[in-house]
Order: sequence, then structure tokens, then C-alpha cells
Amino acid sequence: MDELRSQESVTRNLMDAGCGEELIRQFWALDAAGKKRESLALLARHRQRLLDCCHAEQRKIDCLDYLIYQLGGISKWKKS
Repeated sequence: MDELRSQESVTRNLMDAGCGEELIRQFWALDAAGKKRESLALLARHRQRLLDCCHAEQRKIDCLDYLIYQLGGISKWKKS
């Protein structure tokens, strides 16, 4: 019973981390085959993709911040 609860908990955590059904299926297949290193590598690759997305979004925010700065700040820009 504890193992089932643990699997449910891990699956919920994977879903909360943005893992899709296919990635979760691959994770459990690797786990069932005793391939811990490969399952951890799979999660590390997903983590890197998430981090890359964060960095891309941060660059967009930086561009907007620079544009707002160039336009003289938010208050001046909104009055125009």
C-alpha cells in the first residue's frame, strides 16, 4: 500500500512539474527496469527544458523593461 501511495505521490509530483503523459510513462518504464540513472537523466533533461523556457521569458521581460526605460518610464509612457 505504501508503494502505491508513493507511486501516486511521485506521479502527482511529475505532473505538477509539467511532465506530460509520455514523459511520465518513460520515467516509470525506466524505473521498472531498474534504470535509475536513466530515469534521473530524463528528469534532468526536462528540468533543463523548463529552465531554458524561463530564460527565454526573462529575456522578453528584459526587452520590455529596456523599452519602458527608453520611453521614459512607466508613468511618462502611460500619459502619452
